[in-house]
Amino acid sequence: MNGPRHLPPDAPSRAELHAEVHARPPARIRLPARVTLLAVLNDGVPRAAEAAHLRALPDAPAVADDAIAAGFVRLKLPWGSLRWERHGEFSRYTAVQAPTAAPLPPAWLAATPGTTLAAVRLTLLPHDLADPPAALAFARSRFAPRTPLVASLLGRGHSLVATAFELDADGFEDMLVLAPEDTSATRAGRAVQRLLELEVYRLMALRGLPVAKALLPELGASEAALAAVTTQLEARTASEATLLDELIHVAAGVERATATHQYRFGATAAYHGIVSQRVAELREVAIPGTQTLGEFMQRRLAPAMATVTATERRLAALATRIERVSALLRTRVDIATEAQSQQLLAKLQRGQALQLKLQTTVEGLSIAAISYYVVSLLLYVAKAAKNAGLPINPELAAGLAIPVVIAAVWWGTRRIHAGLHQAGE
Repeated sequence: MNGPRHLPPDAPSRAELHAEVHARPPARIRLPARVTLLAVLNDGVPRAAEAAHLRALPDAPAVADDAIAAGFVRLKLPWGSLRWERHGEFSRYTAVQAPTAAPLPPAWLAATPGTTLAAVRLTLLPHDLADPPAALAFARSRFAPRTPLVASLLGRGHSLVATAFELDADGFEDMLVLAPEDTSATRAGRAVQRLLELEVYRLMALRGLPVAKALLPELGASEAALAAVTTQLEARTASEATLLDELIHVAAGVERATATHQYRFGATAAYHGIVSQRVAELREVAIPGTQTLGEFMQRRLAPAMATVTATERRLAALATRIERVSALLRTRVDIATEAQSQQLLAKLQRGQALQLKLQTTVEGLSIAAISYYVVSLLLYVAKAAKNAGLPINPELAAGLAIPVVIAAVWWGTRRIHAGLHQAGE
């Protein structure tokens, strides 16, 4: 029952976030059926090109622009249905048809924008699963002779899946799903979606493996260069400027590799997590004589993921080691700079001491010179007084005045120094 709204304004994208739980619901698939999946990498492919491709499909109904913007389109066609989903790095086309229907037009498939990541042809047939080995034998008959199959019961026995994880001459990978005839369309759709997503995300996770392998020689060279810098730093066989130049070169290479490949390593971990989740959702039960999908993934995918993880950690460890060596080099430069500063300070102190000695000498000469001029003036004054008739011996008066004049000049000089010192403070 709808009533008046008594809520604050909606947060940004509240409706979109609320509807996300219902986005891309699993298709309802009735047995028997043939499901064709094509997943393509969409790097550099605009949505407009994919929209034009959908509209070019024979007998396709109108495709709304808002559906293209939302990244999800479901088309009802005379021969079945087609779903288009655009994800961050890939787009997925899934066609559901009756087994007897004509396949998707080869020319239309070949013109799909992007590059092929996964192509799966899944056949969904009704079959009794009361005897799993017999059902597995029937599944084997649908594949080429002597083809090693991976098979298991899904949902603790509600269906059986078999695949060889191999590409046919036409580039497709075949899967077969057997389920009781009374299996609901919803349950069949969920099982098919999990299997197809498992294969797509497995391949997306493996995209990090070639990157990791290609990075290994570069990491080895960077580690060797860093070890050489560390050895020279320890042995003091190179100048700080030379070591800094070499260290910057190594650090730049590591930083470039990190910036270039960090996203792919993070995406690999995320896709691997989805693969593990999808495997758990299959709730497999083993059939004697064959591997389950989970066991196959663990044995084949786990080493590849371990290589990617080890390479990512190795790259991060190399960056950390560069930081430590850089800190050591900075410490060495700081010590050298401090030593130079101490030497400069010692030179300044020696200069100041010499200057003080010179100043003391100059002051002594200045006191003598001033005293000489003062005594000379007093001599002239005494002579003038004698000529004026006073009973004064000018030479004797000047001689007696010399100690007094020198003391007075010295005292006056000290007073001037004391005043200047107080003004400086």
